Amino acid sequence: MVVEGADAFGLMNAVGLLAFAAAGALKGADADLDLFGVAVLGTSTALGGGIVRDVLVGRVPLALRNTTDVSLVLVGVALAVALSTALGGRVRDHPALVVSDAVGLAAFAATGALVGVEVDISGFGVVVLAALTGVGGGSIADLLLGRVPVVLREDFYATPAVVGGAGVWVATELGVRAGSAGLGCAALVFALRLVALRRDWRLPTV
Repeated sequence: MVVEGADAFGLMNAVGLLAFAAAGALKGADADLDLFGVAVLGTSTALGGGIVRDVLVGRVPLALRNTTDVSLVLVGVALAVALSTALGGRVRDHPALVVSDAVGLAAFAATGALVGVEVDISGFGVVVLAALTGVGGGSIADLLLGRVPVVLREDFYATPAVVGGAGVWVATELGVRAGSAGLGCAALVFALRLVALRRDWRLPTV
């Protein structure tokens, strides 16, 4: 089955919105924010990276052009609130938070790379869009919580997005369809992130 770029983008965008909305909301719940604060964290995490991506390529952000994105974010936040309530607010390092964050990173890195390929920018540009889309929303959420963004710490977080973005560019240059390359990017980023967490991979500090 041939996967077109638009189909892959739509799928990865929906998955990323749900996953990052849930991850951001769970972070807010872990920080003992009220319901509004939890919703703000979830929304910022889910929409931030995509807005940065679209602005950089001169587009009106997708989240401002349809209601589907916001609806998916609200569903993700609601799921996170339900889970946090069931767990009594004890969500730090819970598998649901870890996995949803990894899924969001993978899906949004793929959407960033796909947009870069679509607008025909350089390989460096594709990598930058993949990384910024993947880590942008989470970085905004960290700043709202008064934390140094995880991407600036030693955690092996942005590196999988960089590798995935580079992979998409190389694959499409070799003739692989953008949709297939995007799905491969998401799988690679997700696997790298989980392996990094499992093996405690970290970039060296200064």
